[in-house]
Amino acid sequence: MSIDDLNKWALLLVSPFIYPGDVLEAEHIAFVIESILLRSQNLPTPFFPSDTILKWSDCCLPLACRPGEPYKLFAEASIDNFSELGIAFMENRLQMDNGMVPQKIVSVHLQDSVLKELQQLTSSTITEVEELTSALSFKIKPGQEGTKHLGRDDQKVQDEECNQKKSSASQEEPTSVSEKGDDVDEHHHLHLSSCHECLELESSTIESVKFASAEDIPDLPYDFNSSLEGSVNTACHIGQGKRVNVTGKPPNVLLFVGSDSQEAHQRFQQLRSILTDCVDTDSYTIYHLKEKKVLSDPWLHNCLLLIIATEQPISEAICQQFMAYLSQGGKVLGLSSSFTFGGLQLRSKEELKKTIQTLVFSKADNNEMKLNVLTSGSIYEEGTGELLSLGKLKGYLENIEKDKIIVHLPFGTNGGEAILCQVHLEMSPSTLIQTQDAFNLLKSSNFKRYEVLKEILTVLGLSCELNKIPPLTPLYLFTAEEEARVSFMQWLARNVSPEGVMTFSKLNLKFVSSYKPELEVTPSHMPVITATEEFAPEHFNLEIYRQNLQTKQLGKIILFAEVTSSTMSLLDGLMFEVPSSLGLVAIAARQTEGKGRGGNVWLSPVGCSLSTLHIHIPLYSHLGQRIPYVQHLMSLAVVEAVRSIPEYQDINLRVKWPNDIYYSDQMKLGGVLVNSTLVGTTFYILIGCGLNVNNSNPTICINDLIIEYNKRHNKNLSLFRVDYLIARTITVLERLIDAFQDKGPNAVLPLYYKYWVHSGQQVRLGSDEGPMVWIVGIDDSGFLQVHQEGGDVVTVHPDGNSFDMLRNLIIPKKQ
Repeated sequence: MSIDDLNKWALLLVSPFIYPGDVLEAEHIAFVIESILLRSQNLPTPFFPSDTILKWSDCCLPLACRPGEPYKLFAEASIDNFSELGIAFMENRLQMDNGMVPQKIVSVHLQDSVLKELQQLTSSTITEVEELTSALSFKIKPGQEGTKHLGRDDQKVQDEECNQKKSSASQEEPTSVSEKGDDVDEHHHLHLSSCHECLELESSTIESVKFASAEDIPDLPYDFNSSLEGSVNTACHIGQGKRVNVTGKPPNVLLFVGSDSQEAHQRFQQLRSILTDCVDTDSYTIYHLKEKKVLSDPWLHNCLLLIIATEQPISEAICQQFMAYLSQGGKVLGLSSSFTFGGLQLRSKEELKKTIQTLVFSKADNNEMKLNVLTSGSIYEEGTGELLSLGKLKGYLENIEKDKIIVHLPFGTNGGEAILCQVHLEMSPSTLIQTQDAFNLLKSSNFKRYEVLKEILTVLGLSCELNKIPPLTPLYLFTAEEEARVSFMQWLARNVSPEGVMTFSKLNLKFVSSYKPELEVTPSHMPVITATEEFAPEHFNLEIYRQNLQTKQLGKIILFAEVTSSTMSLLDGLMFEVPSSLGLVAIAARQTEGKGRGGNVWLSPVGCSLSTLHIHIPLYSHLGQRIPYVQHLMSLAVVEAVRSIPEYQDINLRVKWPNDIYYSDQMKLGGVLVNSTLVGTTFYILIGCGLNVNNSNPTICINDLIIEYNKRHNKNLSLFRVDYLIARTITVLERLIDAFQDKGPNAVLPLYYKYWVHSGQQVRLGSDEGPMVWIVGIDDSGFLQVHQEGGDVVTVHPDGNSFDMLRNLIIPKKQ
């Protein structure tokens, strides 16, 4: 591509073309840079600290401009400066002095005849050019004559914006150049006559950048997961459309947590953690907006959402900056902060401070929900000024006064809005010091707390649809001991095709010694890597697993995946082929299609224990005659694996009939799913188990219980790893199965009743209006037994349609 439309270019006062004594140096590079207004294109740009941003005029001399959209500037620079400018451009660190976003850089070549013609044309029109450049704000390097910085006074801009006199202005963004372009075009312009000799970017682009190495690029304070090589490969070439965020940086969410203290840093980390559970971090980047940077860094144009989360007083200057951001169409979320505006004021109510109250929250669709929340101790009231009209979201306390603690305030004409809260939506119950009852109240509302926060973030323009499915990863073959590995590889050699493939109805497994990128990884085609000596997965430590697996048979052969569709699906075909003596188990760090009872989907973020164990049970055995007990044994094994450890016996982990693991009788931490098939006289069984071990959100996990226990009892019990707990659970399960096979249900029922949640519990049969009965135990087949006052003890079955198996129990018809 060549640039041949230069008919409306205006020379700048600093251009050497204006002064006959100045010429373009031979070793310099001439180029054209295009830029656009961020607002008009609604394009995100990344937020960078000020010490990494490169202002374009610091590396070049501007020569001419063409107003309009896109706005074009013609400049020249030395080879070294052009290299620096090019690197910053490709890393998205290049900033234009007029607040616009650079989109293209084109190097050009000018003929000598053109330069001479321009020098002659400009000798009599210097005054006119000075008038044309009065609309521009270039920062010229020291020592250059004939120009000065023409930007507006910063404090004046702040004052005007906070008074809403200029709703779209900001201290970093002068009046739109495109708006002034019409006025400029009315003047008689000096022209750079058409240049047909411009070179394509492929032949003349940033030559010194080609030879730059990673060492030439300054270190950035954040990990942006990109390198110079990646930037070069993804840079947009001339003629290939606009350059839109070539490094793939997502829109920015900035967190302001007050003074730069250790406490503020901890608050930032806490808030960042909960936000990453609410939004897709591949779509948004979360940064700490430090107090000293609020008035100095150009964050206003690089911020999609500002979250203010400090109870400390906020200075007037910083408040004005926040108002300037709002006036530009910015979005603000206040979390227990003193920031208010629009005729709203805070009033302290000491009796509410750090207490648990019932919040009534009205969503954008006017539906209401109630939840337990921790209040800050302040409420919102109308002040003396005129109150702005309120938005749809609102929240008040369920008390006589119906105190306002969540308000929604649209602001200005550019779409600015703020949602201000005086409840601690950002705080996890596990981080707060409170009584056991308070912990239970807050944890029971934890899921709803996330619902409220996601509703607020959605109204403020963020997407809380965490629907990006991570790519599946290969399976890796590990063994708990060498003898098991030898036996499995011998069996494998006899059962795979010459190509190393085992084919089942829903899945093909291809066994290979090492992973190659061209290997297909899909839910129906999984490579299994057999040579894993050098592979150390992030979420599974084989040595920890080996040390804690004390079994004779179960769990010896491990198929591990960082991400898989379902551990149950992985073993669907293998369960009928692999000998039970090999003790096969599938473990995953994440599942994309986890299975639950009745087709329910089990959410499985990192931190869950996700496993499926393969066992065989003879039909003519104690357990073979009572297969429903398998799920009870697995649930019991999980609880016993934790509570049998010295000092962990009081961690309130329990079993809930028929297949759940609970914290007390409050919240579910996990569940068990059993798939059994009778072939001849053998049950082929897969036992799937999902358990929250180290993922506090959105509900609760085992490590939450340990942390809370340590606080209350001044203990220092260690937290659990997933690999450790899976190994202990399989070990306990094997012992429970052996005991059951030896003596039947009575061998395990005393321990089961010790941990179950139903002692003395009442339920209704059939429906919410059905007869009330007492739960008394489980029968010889593993079904629930209940007693109705004045009646007999009867066995009941779940109706199979309810998520909660205790909700609609029915008495089966007698045969």
